[in-house]
Parts: sequence; C-alpha cells; structure tokens
Amino acid sequence: MFFKQALCLPAPEVLALTQGRMIVVLPSLFLGTGQPFFLYPAETSGVAISLENIYRSSFLPDAKIALNQAQNDPVLIKALAKCELCHRLYDQPELLEKLAQLTIWTGEGLRAKIEEKNLKNLAYLRVYKLSEPFEIEPIAESSAKIGKFLGLSISANISESIPILDDITFAKRQASIKNLEPPKHPELEELETAIAQFQTNYSSQEEQLGLNLLKAKIHQLLGWKTSKPANLTDDSSLNWINEIAALGNRSKELDEGKSNYQAGTDFENIVKKSLEFLGFTIDYAHKGGAGGLDLFCSKPYPLVGECKAGRKIPNDTAVQLLNLGTLRLKDKKILEQTTQLIIGPGEPTEQLNEAAKVHSMAIINPMTLEKLVKLEAQYPGSVDLIELKNYLQKGQMDDNIDEYIKMVVNRLRLRSYIIQVVKKYLNNAQVSEATVSGFHGSYCANPPQPLSEWQLYEILIELSSPLAGYIGRKKAEDWRNDRFYFLRELIVDQT
Repeated sequence: MFFKQALCLPAPEVLALTQGRMIVVLPSLFLGTGQPFFLYPAETSGVAISLENIYRSSFLPDAKIALNQAQNDPVLIKALAKCELCHRLYDQPELLEKLAQLTIWTGEGLRAKIEEKNLKNLAYLRVYKLSEPFEIEPIAESSAKIGKFLGLSISANISESIPILDDITFAKRQASIKNLEPPKHPELEELETAIAQFQTNYSSQEEQLGLNLLKAKIHQLLGWKTSKPANLTDDSSLNWINEIAALGNRSKELDEGKSNYQAGTDFENIVKKSLEFLGFTIDYAHKGGAGGLDLFCSKPYPLVGECKAGRKIPNDTAVQLLNLGTLRLKDKKILEQTTQLIIGPGEPTEQLNEAAKVHSMAIINPMTLEKLVKLEAQYPGSVDLIELKNYLQKGQMDDNIDEYIKMVVNRLRLRSYIIQVVKKYLNNAQVSEATVSGFHGSYCANPPQPLSEWQLYEILIELSSPLAGYIGRKKAEDWRNDRFYFLRELIVDQT
C-alpha cells in the first residue's frame, strides 16, 4: 500500500507516539476513522511557552533530544499511524487536567496548545514502526503546519510495519483515556521521573546501563511499549561490544601505525571488559603484558587466561598459560581446578589443541566471546557463569558455547511463550488473574515442550519474581491456589 501524506507534529510528540508512551494527538482538523498517514517530526514544540512548561519532567530529556535531532539531522519518517477514534475535546478545565495526566503534557502545556491553535479535536492513533525508515527533504515553515497534513514528494510502501502496542494494550490505553481514568501507577511514573533527573548527572557505562535497564522495566510495567524490554544493544554506551571480534582479529598490517604490543593490549582490555560485563570479578591489581598473565578472575570461580590478538595463536600459548598460572596461584593442584582460557582468532594448531586437551584449557574465538556478551546485553542475567563453566572444557569450545547460547535462547523463548499463554488466557476468559491449572490447559494445547503443572508453576514463580516482573502473583496457602496475572511482555528474537 502506498500513500503520500503525513501528519505534522512536534518532534517530541512523534517520539512519544513511537515509544508507545502516548496514543493521542491534537490535530487541527477532524480525522476520519481508519485514515492512514505518516508522522512528520517538526523541529518545534508548537507552543510559545518553554519546554519545561509543556512537557512532564519525566519526558523532558527525551523531548530535548527529539527537538535537537529534528533541528540538526535530515528528516526521517520512521512511523505511520491510523486514526482509531476522533472526538471533540473536553471544555471543562478539570477534565483537561485529567487528560494531561495520561499524556506527556503538563496541564499548562495542554491548555496552551489548545488555546494558541484553537484546537477542538482529540485523535487516538494506532502507531506502526516502519520496517525501513526513509529520508525526505525538510518542509519549510513546518511549525505553521503543526496538526495539519503535509504532502510528501515521495510515496513509501507500508506493507511491512510493526505495531508499537499490541491489540490488548492499545485497547486498554484507549479505554483509560476515553474514561479519563487516573494513572494506575503514579508511583512508577514518579520513579521514572527521578531516574531521568538522576541520569543526567551520571555518565559512566555501568551507571547508564543500570539506569537504562531499570527505565526499560518501568516503561514495560507502565504499558508504554511491548517491544524488546531488554534489548539495549542499540544503546551507544554498548557500542564497544561490536568491537570484540574486530580487536581480536587485528594484525600489524591491519593496524597501520600501531604496534603488535598495542594491538594486543587493546584486545586484552576489551576481553577484561567483556568478562566483567558477563559477571566475572577481574583482579585489576594483576597486570598482564610481557611475562605476565593476561587475565585473572577471582569470582564466581578462579579463571586464568591468555589473550592472543592477530591471525594465529602461538604453539607455546598453552605452556605459557600453564607456567604463568602456576606462578600466579602458587599451587599446581589449585590450577588444575581453575578454569583456564585461551582467547584468540583462527584455528589452533594441532599441537596447541592437543596441549590444551592435556591441560584442560578451553580455546575460544573472539567472536564467540562477542556472542556471549551480546546475549547478556540483550537479556540481562541470561548468562549463568556457573553453568557456562561446564562449556569451558578442554580444546576448541566455540561449538560448545554456541550450543549453550542456543539453549539459553530456547529457555527465553519458552518463557516468552508462557507469558503469551497467560496474557491470552486472561483476555479470552475476561478475568484479571487465574491459577496455574487454567494456564496449564491452554499451554498444553500447543506446547513448545511438555511441562507438568508443577513445572509450569515453577516457571511462573520465576517470571513473577521482583527482579523479573513479567507476571504478577497473589500467594495462597496451597500452591495450586496461587493466582497469577499479566504484567509485561518478553520479546525474544527468532533468529
């Protein structure tokens, strides 16, 4: 399907729509039900008052980013929308205040928008993310066209688009706004506001990652978005993950002006960063370099390692690791119980592979490490280091670890499926909560793998823990009478 029109809205409001944070807009004209159009992000707030007075404090950081991008970057059309409902705005100030509480606007900001443009309509939009955004030439004086349709010079195919909110979530949000119900979780919105303000003062990778994870979970609980809650691999603070394999594959020829020593140090540093990201405790007091052991991790179990950047892993690496590990741990018997790891690109020589098997040393490719780190970044807590130890045996272990990653993803998919079973069962039964026996009947209709009622119950308990928060639970004296309810999605890549 092709069309050439776009509704012009302030860039912050387009962002809020594509985040699933808001589903209503204030058009200058009455929109027809089912009418489709693109969303054009204008480089203005559309109101003369300050941003601080227009938007709620929790949304201000995002609003500023959206406006900055609209003012400095090419115009990207990332989403389309269909009008689901359009009705006249409320006249009473108290009703407008209730409406504002369900949006990104402050009461003052909402009133200013209505008064400055003499707006009379409220439209509910079902928003879809385009599979491929497209760039267009900026439209002059777009601020004067806020709330109106723009004719685009090109048309685009919208046959492949992804709804920002699923049917059930959108219907609930629409009903909530139509009935002007008070926000269901004001304390979570206050926490999100506090995090946004706190985050502006901290910039380290670890702090930003933790805060982003917490914000993502809050957004899910608030129902703002049902896309991947933990997929933060697009976060700029995690760009280094994509460099792990590249740094390992370096050679002197590929690093003009950089010594082999420096290339090796760069790789050693990113390996340490990777292992720490996975949950190992790195002994930074211990130094690598010439004559030194590259890696020593103390927790959750001792791990010693050698990093070998470049095209080949030297034959004597196993002997070097054995000798240096013995010197570091002072006891050959302890070393035998310690995980020993060699990380380097390419196939190990037959001599090295045999030596690694004799001395129980695992050899992995930098790309394998990168895969593990990406898995942990996308699904925090999914990599179990104690479990991983069983896959770090002797010899080349890349295939083993690929099997481990596959196993972890399959576990995630099972849990994602169970969450969908809970959600659909409650929706079809028109109830807010149910016991495991009800869910088990639905699960067994088309199970990805057989589960007894007790096994399903155990997974529901896991998903309802405070650190997971995908399912809610009301505990009873008998586990069969525990009642569970849906909280948020777990979307797992199918690749």
